[in-house]
Amino acid sequence: MRALPGGRGRVNPLFDDPDLLLARQIEKYAGLPAVSYPTRPPGGGGSVGAAFDALTFADLGERIDAYARSFTEIGITEGIKTIVMVRPDPDLFAVIFALFRVGAVPVVVDPGMGVNRMLHCFRSVGAQAFIGVPEAHLIRIAARRTFRSVRVHVTAGARSYWGGHTLVQLADRGRAGEPVAVTHAPEDLLMIAFTTGSTGPAKGVEFTRAGFAASLRVVTDLHDRADGFVSLATVPLFGLFDLLQGAHVVLGPVDPVKVSQADPALLVEVARAFRITDLTASPALLGPLGAYLGRTGIELPALTTVISMGAPANLEALAAVRGALGARARVFTTYGATEALPLTTLEWSELDALRERTVDGAGTCVGRPLPETDSDTRVRIIRITDDEIPFWTDDLEVAPGEIGEIAATGAQVSQRYHGNPAADARAKIDERLPDGTLRRWHRIGDLAWRDSDGRLWFCGRISQRVRTAAGDLFTVQCEQIFNTHPDVHRSALVGVGRAGAQVPVLCYETHAGVDRGQGPRIERELRQLAESHEITAPIRTFLRHDGFPVDIRHNAKIGREALSEWAAARLGYDKEGNQR
Repeated sequence: MRALPGGRGRVNPLFDDPDLLLARQIEKYAGLPAVSYPTRPPGGGGSVGAAFDALTFADLGERIDAYARSFTEIGITEGIKTIVMVRPDPDLFAVIFALFRVGAVPVVVDPGMGVNRMLHCFRSVGAQAFIGVPEAHLIRIAARRTFRSVRVHVTAGARSYWGGHTLVQLADRGRAGEPVAVTHAPEDLLMIAFTTGSTGPAKGVEFTRAGFAASLRVVTDLHDRADGFVSLATVPLFGLFDLLQGAHVVLGPVDPVKVSQADPALLVEVARAFRITDLTASPALLGPLGAYLGRTGIELPALTTVISMGAPANLEALAAVRGALGARARVFTTYGATEALPLTTLEWSELDALRERTVDGAGTCVGRPLPETDSDTRVRIIRITDDEIPFWTDDLEVAPGEIGEIAATGAQVSQRYHGNPAADARAKIDERLPDGTLRRWHRIGDLAWRDSDGRLWFCGRISQRVRTAAGDLFTVQCEQIFNTHPDVHRSALVGVGRAGAQVPVLCYETHAGVDRGQGPRIERELRQLAESHEITAPIRTFLRHDGFPVDIRHNAKIGREALSEWAAARLGYDKEGNQR
C-alpha cells in the first residue's frame, strides 16, 4: 500500500487536503487511466482512440512524486510562488499536484488575455519560480524586469536554451528517494488564479487549501456524480476537480483560448470513443455542439451529466444537447465566480419549465444554493451601489423580488485578492458575528433577484448596467427578450453617454447567412419587441455588429465595455460621453 504523503490528514470536518484526496484516488484506481491525451491530432481517418495515449493513476502518482522530490532539491518549496505556463497535457496536472505536495503556490493566468495583460498580472505577484513552455520563457527573457524576482526556472520538455532545468531532467532525477512529506494547514495558501479581466482588471484570487477542498465538496454535493466517471475536459484546470473525484479525464480537441472554434463533430467522435459520461463546458462550446447534435440526430447515450458554466446558459443549445442524451441523463447550469466556485445549480427539467419567464424579461434562472442546513454557504441580494461596503448590516438586503447585487459567504468563497487591498475594499464585506468572530462576504458583481422558491435570476453585471435618466436597465434581463428574434444570434445592451443620462443601445449579431440588406426589417421588428415590454421600452437604438468581443476563458461572456466604445463612436460620442 502506498504511504499517504505529508499533512495532518483531516484536521477538521470541513477540510480534506487536496494532496491526501489525490493520494486516495491513486491508491483506489492505480491501474486505471487517469488522463488520456492526444499524441497527434485526432481525426483525419482511422480510429480516434488511436490518436490518444493514457497515463494511469499509478503513473500520475509516480510523476508527481518525482517532480515533488526534484522541486524540493532545486528550491521550489513551501510558500514559493510559481508561475505555471504548461500546455494542457498530463504534465500540467503532474506539475500542479507536485507543487501542491511541496506547499509551493501555483500562479495561473490565462495566456489568451494577451502578453501585456499577462505581464501586469505577473508583476503584481512577484513569483520566485517559473515553469513554462519555451515560448513562455521567451517572454520571461524579453521582460526581465517583470520577472526579476524569479530565481528558479524550468522548461517544459527536454531542452532549454537559457539554462535552468527541464521537466524531463527533473522527472529522471526524482525517480528514486523517499516521498516528500510536508505538513499542510487548512489556512495555507494553495494557489493564485487570475480572473480573465473580461469585466475589469484581472485580479489574483487566493485559494487556501481548505477553500479549494470546500469548492470540491460543493461541486460533489451539487452534482452527485457516479463513481469513476469519464470526463471530457474542455477547460483543463477543471480536470483538477475531476481527478480528485477519481475520474478518468480525457483531454479533448479543444483549444482553451479558442473554445468556440472547437469542431463539434470531432468532440462527438472523442465522446463516443471513450464513452464519455461527463462534460463541463461553456455555452460557447455547447452552442455549436447542440446545433450539430440537433442537425445530425446523433445520440450520446453514455453521456449522463452535462454542466454548463461560465456564462448565461444558451437554452436552445441545452435543449438540443438534452435531446441527444438518454432518459436518465442530467443537464445542469452551474453558477459561481472565480472567487466563489460554485454557488448554485439548476437541472434542465426545471430550467426548461422556466424558459417562458426568461424570454419575457425575468432574467436567466441560475438555480438555488445548497440548503443552509447542509452547508455554510450563504447567498444574499443586497442593494445596488458602486460604493465600498466595509461592514455588513441587515438593512443591506433588498426585498424579495427586487433586483440587487449577489453577495456570498462560505468555505469555498475566497477571502482576499493577492496583494490587492483596493480590490478587497471594493469586493469584501466584513460581518461581526455574535461570538465575536468575523465572517467575510464577497460581492460577486452580478445583479439578480430571488423568487418565492429561492431561485436566483441573473440580470447582468453591476458594472455593465445602463444608467439612463429614467433609471437603470439591466443587460441580460433585456437581451433575452431580443434573443427570441429568429434572425438574431445574440444581443448586447450597452449605454453611451454620461452615467445617469446614458442612451441605451441594443447591439446585435445575426445568424450566419442573414443578408445585411435585411437590417432595416430586423431593426423594425426589434423595435416592436422593445415596445411590447415595459423594461425594454426605452431602447430605441439598434446597431448590427459582425462579431462581439468575448472573454478569454469561456469565449462566451460578451465584452460590453468594448461594445459600448464601438457604439459610442458609431453614434458620434467622444470619450468623455459627450455627443459631437
